[in-house]
Amino acid sequence: MNMHSYGAESSAQCVVVEVEKLAEDGFTQKEIDSLVRLRQWYQTGGSDRVGVMRHWEFLKFLVERGKLQA
Repeated sequence: MNMHSYGAESSAQCVVVEVEKLAEDGFTQKEIDSLVRLRQWYQTGGSDRVGVMRHWEFLKFLVERGKLQA
């Protein structure tokens, strides 16, 4: 469920594509709704773990670009 901010229109398109993919993979509408809500909650700072998550994302970024060995 990776989504980048390129503007409201492309963000909405990403959500639609992701929802369709989840449905194709067998997720129920209730499960999809929960996942979308959770993503929004984490992206808007709804968790005290946001700092940790951003740190992990940065480490993942470094590993993927070969700047840090796993």
